[in-house]
Amino acid sequence: MKTTIVNCHALIGEAATPTPAPVDIEIDGRTITEIRPHGAREPAAGTVIDGRDLLIAAGLINGHHHSHEGFYKGRKDNLPLELWMNYVRPLKPIELTARDVYLRTMIGAIEAVRSGTTTLCDDTNQSPRIRPDHVEQVFQAYEDIGIRANVGITLFDRPFFRAVPFVDEEFPRELLTELDGTRMYSGAELLDFVRGLARSRHPSTNRVAYMAAPSAPQRCTREFLLDVRRMADEFDLPLMIHVQETRMQVVTGHLFYGSTMIEYLDRIGFMKPKTAFIHGIWLNPREIDILARTGVTIQHNPPSNLKVGSGLAPVRALLKAGVNVSMGTDGCGSIEGTDMQNALYLTALLQKLRGEHTDWVGAEEAFYAATMGGARALGRDKELGAVEVGRTADIVGYRLDAIPFAPLNNAVNQLVYSAGRAEVDLVMVDGEIIEKDGKLTRIDEAAIIAEIREAHSRIEPQLSASEADVERISPYYERIYHRCQCMEIAADTYPARFSH
Repeated sequence: MKTTIVNCHALIGEAATPTPAPVDIEIDGRTITEIRPHGAREPAAGTVIDGRDLLIAAGLINGHHHSHEGFYKGRKDNLPLELWMNYVRPLKPIELTARDVYLRTMIGAIEAVRSGTTTLCDDTNQSPRIRPDHVEQVFQAYEDIGIRANVGITLFDRPFFRAVPFVDEEFPRELLTELDGTRMYSGAELLDFVRGLARSRHPSTNRVAYMAAPSAPQRCTREFLLDVRRMADEFDLPLMIHVQETRMQVVTGHLFYGSTMIEYLDRIGFMKPKTAFIHGIWLNPREIDILARTGVTIQHNPPSNLKVGSGLAPVRALLKAGVNVSMGTDGCGSIEGTDMQNALYLTALLQKLRGEHTDWVGAEEAFYAATMGGARALGRDKELGAVEVGRTADIVGYRLDAIPFAPLNNAVNQLVYSAGRAEVDLVMVDGEIIEKDGKLTRIDEAAIIAEIREAHSRIEPQLSASEADVERISPYYERIYHRCQCMEIAADTYPARFSH
């Protein structure tokens, strides 16, 4: 089936260069087949979209999200990562139905599409027990809304509470005994499950696909990390892992491995292309050189990094060294949504806090990170990330007749600094329209939202009880957190905060 968007403006190619005059964009099936001056010839048979007031751009690629946090939106504030994160990883399971998991996934998916996102990478936590019917509903939600998604099941084989130092010194013995007694899946059991997903949901043949997602070095044994690495290599999968989001994690690396986590991962042979280190905020020049040498992407999440006080990644230093930078939002618990327009806006603005103006990160580089940078992180930079003949039609149309673009002087600057979800009018994934005239085409959004609200009212008492349970361990985490804050790290670590 053919679709032609006629008389539109567009940001063309990897550099997102604005067209000087209106163009017609022809799409055959899932592929952009022609971009020509408007009116050069009549559109082919098929769907014709009037694009006279549209700016067509590559869809944004949200490289990091946690759908399991959906029902926690808005529940916490003013907590650093290490003191917040246990609240969204209950000590005991929250009893959810498969439909609850579907609805929870839709919370992030709906906002993602509405903010111009065509690809979403979801690191969904299924511990302390994996239910295949729940996992299937995560995939089904993304299938139904029409977005491209890469779903990773969070993998770790060390107890979550033992991923910080000084636990044996700070936790009461009886509490340690209780927590250590919680049954965990073995590494072999986890790998057996996700290997099945790699076979049935491979990115090469599925719009909604599996990707490898070991949680973080400190939550995995060395042997398990390398087993996941081998699995990702065997199936040629993209891989994402949280690395050095906080100062405490740099301290943890030295205490656990005698080096930073990046140096440790390099030493054991874990670092390869198609690998995204989520966050990568607290870095020194030697680590940036390692990232450049190994082809690892830094996945930048400014909204959540601000909300939990983790700091500001050294994006200019990364780009200067040749490190690929992609972009994401993180989950609905650490930040209240999956709005990639916010991530674009914050990336371009916050980096101006560093250095001379000649070194500031601007709108063009932010937009590149959110499109081509994300495509490269997934190993799909020849297919996704740009409006160009031969590429997949994952595209977004913004309303040029809206106030953010009036008057129109610089389309990229105004898209990044001024546009928001309200200007997203058209979203196509794989050449299929999944949002048109500001309305989602494949789901009943109002009905889904009503069902989310009903499910939350039923689940909320469990959330409150779970958070109260977590309060038992919070004082010990707080002592560990402050103890780590007093420990030195490399003096040439790029400053991530105004004060440490």
